[in-house]
Amino acid sequence: MYKIGQLARLAHISVRALHHYDDIDLVRPSGRSESGYRLYTERDLERLQQVLFFRELGFPLERIARILADPTFDRRAALIEQRARLTADAERTRALIELVDRTLSTMDEGAPMKPEDMFEGFDPSKYEEEAKARWGHTEAYAQSLERARSYGQADWQTIHAEAAATTRAFAELFQSGVSSGDPRAMDLAEQHRQHIDRWFYACSYAMHVGLGRMYVADARFAASYEKYAAGLAQFIADAIRFNASRYGEACE
Repeated sequence: MYKIGQLARLAHISVRALHHYDDIDLVRPSGRSESGYRLYTERDLERLQQVLFFRELGFPLERIARILADPTFDRRAALIEQRARLTADAERTRALIELVDRTLSTMDEGAPMKPEDMFEGFDPSKYEEEAKARWGHTEAYAQSLERARSYGQADWQTIHAEAAATTRAFAELFQSGVSSGDPRAMDLAEQHRQHIDRWFYACSYAMHVGLGRMYVADARFAASYEKYAAGLAQFIADAIRFNASRYGEACE
């Protein structure tokens, strides 16, 4: 049996985090001492390890809780899948590090980098294949593909900067306690929709609401927002839905 302080040191997390996991029924101690202190068993440690693996992969706590509560959950199968994801992430990170090193070397040498070498570490193909499988039959996919092929490096820098600025603005509102139905949140949602409409494809309000649902349901999208603030993906999805309603679109 491990006391909460011992477990915190073992797992390299705070006692406060363990209190929170207990409060939300994510990792609950199996016992209590005579003095009322939390006591954790080996099974509790295994569950905590599983939670931390999911967290490393960017899963929000609410999603982890649903996964672990599923009676069909298989810890071994989950670990195998997590290993595969972590390995893929590690390989991609290694390739990007190598690309950074090569870029720095050419800068130090004062020589221009070959254009074909500048993008070796980037591998969007897995996302392109998935997008094609999901939406390849749609007009929006064709329009997005055609536009993307016409963009140069400066265009992509602008696109990423605009998207990041909108996400940061969402996070600031969310962390300040503003509700997703507040006009400021809806204005940001409209800004987000117009960004997609301007750069990628004609984005109707109904389509925008569908994207919002995906931001919550897909762990990869959720993780990109959750790194700014836990719960941000749901906040953005709700703001998108409120914005659609504001413009008379019923998109439930």
